Amino acid sequence: MSLAEAAANVLIGYAIAVATQVMVFPVFGIHITLADDLRIGLVFLVVSLIRSYMLRRVFERLL
Repeated sequence: MSLAEAAANVLIGYAIAVATQVMVFPVFGIHITLADDLRIGLVFLVVSLIRSYMLRRVFERLL
């Protein structure tokens, strides 16, 4: 179940990030294609996964 939870978290986060970019970027004068939005979201997804993994390892060592 932990894997399912992690996968759901990542997928939902990715969808929210891309949707946010689509809505917010134009407000700041940034006009890019949906494909670019998806790629930018993918970069943040990878960074988020690495961050979560590293924090989990740190807390496992502390506890």
